[in-house]
Amino acid sequence: MATSAVITGDIVASTRLPKPILNKLLKKLEAVMAPYPHEFFRGDSFQVYLKSAGEAYLLLLKLRVAALKLETGSASPASDIRAAIGIGHVKAPVHAIRTATDEAFVLSGRLFEQLKTAHRLLIAAPEKQAVINTGLHVVASFTDFIFERMTLKQAAVVNELLSQKTQMETAKALKKSQATIHQHAQAAGWPALESLANDYQTLTQAIIL
Repeated sequence: MATSAVITGDIVASTRLPKPILNKLLKKLEAVMAPYPHEFFRGDSFQVYLKSAGEAYLLLLKLRVAALKLETGSASPASDIRAAIGIGHVKAPVHAIRTATDEAFVLSGRLFEQLKTAHRLLIAAPEKQAVINTGLHVVASFTDFIFERMTLKQAAVVNELLSQKTQMETAKALKKSQATIHQHAQAAGWPALESLANDYQTLTQAIIL
C-alpha cells in the first residue's frame, strides 16, 4: 500500500456563476486534473486520487488559481475551490473513485465535511501522525490566508509560475512587463507559496503509515 492523497473539493459560489462561465471553469479543472484519476459529482464537486501524496499540494494550488483567475467581467475573483487533502494508505489500483473506501479517501471526505465558511483548505494524515498534522494544519492555514487576498491578475501570474515558467516567460505569455509580473508575484505571496510547497513535501516524506 502506498502513501497516497485524495483531494475532495467543490467550486465556491458555483450557483452564482453564469452557466457558460461555470462550464468554462469545469473544463479548466478537468484539464488540470487530467493526469490523475478523478471524478466529478453533483455538478460542482469532485474527488481526485494521487498515488504520490507529495503531488497533492501543487495540484490543489493549480485548481484554486484556475478558479480565481476566471474572467467574469469583474475585477475581483468570482470563485475559488474549497478542498480537503487526505493523506493515507490506498490499495492500488483504484477502480472506482466514488466507491473507494481506502484510508485516504475516507479521511479526505471527513475533512471536507468539517470545512466551514471561513476555511477553504484542510490537510491531514491519520490521527497517529500528530506532529505531522500540526505542520500540515499550518500549511493549510497559511495557504488560505494567501488565497483570501489574491486578486484575479495575481492569480493569472501564479497560474503561469505553477507551470514552471520563469517570470520572463510569464511576462511574455501575459503580455506584461517583467517588472509588472514581479510585482504581482510578490503581492500574490508567490515566495511564501513556494516555501509552503517545500514544507508540504518535507512533511509528507516524513509520514510513516
